[in-house]
Amino acid sequence: MEQRKKIIISIDGWSSCGKSTLAKQLAKELDYVYIDSGAMYRAITLFFLRNHIDWTKQKAVDDALKNIVLEFVYNAKSKQSEIHLNEENVEYVIRDLVIAEKVSDVAAIKAVREFAVAQQQLMGKKKAIVMDGRDIGTVVFPKAALKIFMTADNSVRVERRFKELFEKNPNITLEEVRNNLEMRDYIDSHREISPLRKADDAIVLDNSNLTMKQQFDIALKWAKEKISD
Repeated sequence: MEQRKKIIISIDGWSSCGKSTLAKQLAKELDYVYIDSGAMYRAITLFFLRNHIDWTKQKAVDDALKNIVLEFVYNAKSKQSEIHLNEENVEYVIRDLVIAEKVSDVAAIKAVREFAVAQQQLMGKKKAIVMDGRDIGTVVFPKAALKIFMTADNSVRVERRFKELFEKNPNITLEEVRNNLEMRDYIDSHREISPLRKADDAIVLDNSNLTMKQQFDIALKWAKEKISD
């Protein structure tokens, strides 16, 4: 596809709305770089848990962040960029429910967000990126050319998340998943630093009743319109 310019596409929204899936599809189609901001916060959470960091203590957090190096490395086998924590590929380790239960708490810490946002903004200097998260269109890239805010009915989100986790842990229950999502929603939207909210100029994409192809076609149309402006 001929492109007149490179843009930044931000995709924000609630947990288990398919943000990462859509972001990866758009990045691949547009030949853009995909950056999973959520993976960055999950990797930081993993480091904190592994090293028994008390994240309620400011100094402990500050010292820990000095020992964290995050980067996205392209994996030819999986054909996607995967998060590396201090040169270790932790892409699959960070998807565990143990991390999911703590990541919202860690991501709410001011120093952690400042650490991650600074890295994300550096990644976006050359544009031509698609980044998904909670505060991409409001804080990280408030001037992004295309901002998408994804949402879906709660029951749909719970079912999607359950299917995803059940493949890795057949003992997981629907109630556990529902409780985890409700907890994350509350923390994400009520935290003092960069709460989850729709940017004023973001386009809402409710995919409760859309297939992956349908939502991709809609988002790609929006992206093409912005690129050709």
